[in-house]
Formats: sequence, structure tokens, C-alpha cells
Amino acid sequence: MSNHRISPRQARYAVVLFGPEGQGSFNESGLLGARRAQAAGHAVDVHWVAAQSARDRADEMQPLCTGAYDLVVAHGGQGDGPVDILAARHPQQVFAITQGSLVAANIARYEVLQEQSAFLAGVLAASVSRSGVAGHFSGEKVPPGLRGRAAFAHGLSAAGFGGDFVTQFCGHQHRPQWARACVEDMARQTGVDVLFAMIDGGRPGVTEACRRHGVAQIGNVLPWVQRDPGVFIASAICDSGEAVLRAIGDHARGDLPLGGYRSFGLEEPSLVRLDLGPRIDAQARVAVDEWAQRLLRGEVDIRSVYTGPEFPLPAGEAALAA
Repeated sequence: MSNHRISPRQARYAVVLFGPEGQGSFNESGLLGARRAQAAGHAVDVHWVAAQSARDRADEMQPLCTGAYDLVVAHGGQGDGPVDILAARHPQQVFAITQGSLVAANIARYEVLQEQSAFLAGVLAASVSRSGVAGHFSGEKVPPGLRGRAAFAHGLSAAGFGGDFVTQFCGHQHRPQWARACVEDMARQTGVDVLFAMIDGGRPGVTEACRRHGVAQIGNVLPWVQRDPGVFIASAICDSGEAVLRAIGDHARGDLPLGGYRSFGLEEPSLVRLDLGPRIDAQARVAVDEWAQRLLRGEVDIRSVYTGPEFPLPAGEAALAA
């Protein structure tokens, strides 16, 4: 691991967000991180990349790697694929990835530990499910989403959940109608009554389905209980935008950990925590707090892999996932 030293002139930064412009809570968090960096006096441009495949994303990002920017920050695990291509193609370009998993000499990794709050979401779901079916739902199978699913499942089992666990990745982060169809199908077929949804622009569809079928939703990234307390009982907070701000700040100080990794978790509750809504009873609150303390003491090694079954996509509508 090496520390990157910058020149005396003001550095320029590109922050890349994946998906339709202005959509999604994860992107909202990343955008807020970029805005905070701008407010701190850094020269930051925000670029939205709408393509879906890694190669198409790399093609859209290619103009950012021709010397215009001292650092390109790719926000989210969706950046792993395109940055892998571009980092090899442009070894002199410096990159940072938030919530990703790439390791290379010209890449620095920053992560806000969503899996810690996801684990606590599993503990909560074990306490509040009455039907005996708890669920997880997400979009693309990127490493942060897979780790979040594994952590949620681990929290369920650690808390002694004896019911059924259903999980599904619908294949897309930003299609609300498709997300709604998937969650409605899951609710009708399984009786799931609490759902941890790690989704971005597709969130409105998930929420609509949960409202219609009486499913208590646990959100992620943002404080969803404040936004819609009728559906959300909790939210696994993960201020991933802070990773954007810290990567830019570290670069500006000449302290970017190229080839290395920095992470932030429950020890900073402003970044990672489980927000609980007013419907959560005292017993469940105690359980969540006790497990949070165990995590902080290092007593739990959160599982990063889930090897169980996955709930199938709805028949007849799977083309929407393409």
C-alpha cells in the first residue's frame, strides 16, 4: 500500500454515480457526499452513468480518465466492473471505489460497513416477524449487496429465528414496476411479513408492494422511518456518501491509501446504525442494542456469504429484469 502525493495546484475530482440521474437513495447519499466535498472547497464534478453492463459503464467513464481528473471516485459496488477495466487501461489514473472490492495499485477502497447495520436488521426481523417468514430483496448482485444479504441472514439466525428466510435479487436497482411485481409475488406466495430491502431507484415499487400486502419494511442507507413511518419499521443506516467525502479529503491531504482499504462502522453511529421506528417494542430494542454492543466488542464475525436457496423471479415477467 502506498500513499498518493498530490501536486500543489488544486486537484480536480470526478464522482461517478450509477443509474438514472436523480434516482435512488444510495445515489442520494453519494451525491450528498460529493456536495459536502464541494462545500469543503474541493473541485468536484458529478457524473451520472446510466449504462448497465460493466463494459458500457467503462465506455461512458472513459473520458474521465484522460488527465482531466486527479481522482475518479466510483460510488458503489456497481463501479467494480468498469473500474477494473479502466484501471488496467489507464495505470496512471488514480481511482477510489466506495463499497467495492477491487484491489489494484492505482485504486483506493473506502467502505461504510453496511453489513453491520444489516446484521442488526436481521436481529430485529427475528423479533418482529409474526408469520414466521422474513425476507430480503435487492437489485444487482454486486459484492456489497451480497454481503448485506449474508449479514441479514446471519442476524436472523444469531437471534434464534426459527422461521423461513426468503431472498431475491431482481437484477436491477432502478426499475420500480419490476421491483413491485417481484415483492408482490413474494408476499403472495410466502406470507413474508417483514422485508429488508436493499434497493435504490426501485424503492418506490417495493414500498408500494409492502403497503398493499401489509409487509413491514426495513430500509437501508437513509432514515426511511422518518420518510414513511406507515411502511418502514426501521432502517439500516449506512452513510455511504461519507466514503466519497473521506476519499476526496484524504487525496487532498496526500493520504490516499492506494492499493489499500479504509472502513467505518458502528463505532461512528452517525454513519452506521439501525434506526428503529415507534412500532418497535422494548424487548426488540434491547435485543438490537445487545447485539450492537457485541459487534462493537468484536465478538461477532459477520458472515459474508449466503449459500441457501433464492426465491425465483415471477414467471411471465422475467423479461423486465433484462
